[in-house]
Amino acid sequence: MENLKTFVENFENVIGYIALIIAFVIEIMGVVIITIGAVKSFINYFRDSILKTNHSIKIELGNALALALEFKMGAEILKTVVVREMTELIILGVVIVLRAILAVLIHWEIKNEKKESGEYVEELSLFNIKKNKEKRKAKELAKEEAKETEEVNEKDGLE
Repeated sequence: MENLKTFVENFENVIGYIALIIAFVIEIMGVVIITIGAVKSFINYFRDSILKTNHSIKIELGNALALALEFKMGAEILKTVVVREMTELIILGVVIVLRAILAVLIHWEIKNEKKESGEYVEELSLFNIKKNKEKRKAKELAKEEAKETEEVNEKDGLE
């Protein structure tokens, strides 16, 4: 019985260390994504300044930050495996909530920036697809009616 208890305690410790190592690696991935996104945005900023072009730098950087935050939140979730005290859990929960709020704000900012720059494409839903089909049919009917009216007017003009 004592051996089983010792084995379980050791197994918990090993799992805890593995979870911490994986969480650390995932956090490093987030840092790398932020770094690469920032460097790309910085290079594009100077390239656009010199060439007088318009590149969606804010959108590109925002996407990198949002992706990095997802990695960082994943690492925080993994750290819940290692939590031993309630205070650690509360701190971890607050960090996760703050990162989630940041992610939502970044996604909102990206969406607004895309709308302003004209890159925003409305998400397709069944309702939008049906609505677009109805609009196309109405346009086609209007074209046909205009064509028929034009033909009638031409006939009346010839007679």
